[in-house]
Amino acid sequence: MARHQKTRRLVVVLGDQLNADSATFDDFDKQHDVLWMAEVAAESTHVWSHKARIALFLAAMRLFRDARRKDGYTVDYTQLDEGAADSLGAELSKAVRRHRPEMLTMVHAGEWRVQQEIEQTANAAGIQLEVLDDRHFFSTPDEFAEHAKGRKQLRLEFFYRELRRKHSILVDDDGSPIGGKWNYDTDNRQSFSKSGPGDVPAPPTFRANGPTKGVLQLVAERFPGHPGSLEHFSWPTTPRHAMRALDDFIEHRLPHFGMYQDALWTNEPYLYHSLLSSSLNLKLLNPRSVVAAAEEAYHTGHAPLESVEGFIRQVLGWREYVRGIYWLHMPEYLERNAMQASAPLPDFYWTAETEMHCLRQAIGQTLEHGYAHHIQRLMITGLFALLLGVDPQQAHEWYLAVYVDAVEWVELPNTLGMSQYGDGGAMASKPYCASGNYIHRMSNYCSACRFNPKSATGDDACPFTTLYWDFLARNKQRFAGNNRMTMQLKNLDRKSTAELNAIREQAAHIREQHA
Repeated sequence: MARHQKTRRLVVVLGDQLNADSATFDDFDKQHDVLWMAEVAAESTHVWSHKARIALFLAAMRLFRDARRKDGYTVDYTQLDEGAADSLGAELSKAVRRHRPEMLTMVHAGEWRVQQEIEQTANAAGIQLEVLDDRHFFSTPDEFAEHAKGRKQLRLEFFYRELRRKHSILVDDDGSPIGGKWNYDTDNRQSFSKSGPGDVPAPPTFRANGPTKGVLQLVAERFPGHPGSLEHFSWPTTPRHAMRALDDFIEHRLPHFGMYQDALWTNEPYLYHSLLSSSLNLKLLNPRSVVAAAEEAYHTGHAPLESVEGFIRQVLGWREYVRGIYWLHMPEYLERNAMQASAPLPDFYWTAETEMHCLRQAIGQTLEHGYAHHIQRLMITGLFALLLGVDPQQAHEWYLAVYVDAVEWVELPNTLGMSQYGDGGAMASKPYCASGNYIHRMSNYCSACRFNPKSATGDDACPFTTLYWDFLARNKQRFAGNNRMTMQLKNLDRKSTAELNAIREQAAHIREQHA
């Protein structure tokens, strides 16, 4: 790229930083600054990424590039199919030699590995790197660290309340919660009746044309061995698309979201969920706009408080909380394994070829769409890995690979901490362990499965139920001091020695099958 003017700053924009109101643009000089972006193979291969995940990032990046060029920015952009280097650092080094900027500027990366790579590249080149806060969020890592200071335990609820008050969201003038309660979790755990969810409004679809169409062809040709399908690719790739998706959710699904947010149903991948997480995580959509739209739906009477609060807790509460956990504990957090789990991730996680109907449903739709909602991730795929004793790093790499919304700052704490309890309780107060009865209660999955969720032994025993009792028995001493595990351990104590021996034997057989 030839330029006659001297380059003042090379402004780094990563694939999950596609917001035009980023802090990197505050002082952007269109005459002397260059916006730098690059597609590199390593960002698609350091985990075995789903084809749809690769395609979403690349399509959104190219559309962002085109929009900035239209706005008059000079954009240095390297595509995969234009001879890009294999790594981000190598491609950035080439750009530094090309432009010879006075400094590099970036918003803090969403992944520790990427931040380190850019910092090391700047050091090697002997060039100053300016790192700005990512104001896309309601809070900063430093604010979370201050919240965490002096606390023996970190819990979402307390941080969530702080943010509600600070940003005046669903609170009265005196700072108390509207409706008298801070959360309506207990109202938001209903399952569908036997007749099912009925006619759930379908989410909007987005046609793949222009750059997106080219990206789909590129991914199919460049990454043919990667998991997943591109057949149903229909994710928002621009801010306009993302706003349309938000409006559609608020209008058609938010009113019923709260009540059924934990429910599951055969061949219903979306139900009442928002499908906004990929747009939020790529920063096509500002979380303040999302929360404001949901709050407005309550104030106008369009959606009940329990639905609005439950949804806002996911965006304002959980999303901010996991980001705080990630940056508070990285990089050592990535290596935690409090449960000393070492089993390999079963092969069927990549194929959906299993007799267990619930896992076949959750993994099948994941491979088809690059999506599963939070209960499918936590209480189906995550639960089985937890009970089986899968190495949490292998579980983490799978979740990071297969979901279109996966960026490490949000995925790692949710997987290693919340789902696998690999951090020993830094993230959650107890392991989210349950038997097949939970799945039976929240879904119709079990009615189409050869296994009986009530049976822990025998030919028709549900592997979830077998492994649940074995998990409790194996970790009884570990959980003895956890008040939230008291009832489950009391139920374990009711099992006879003969029952437990039979369960252990059957659990060992299940582990052998999936070794």
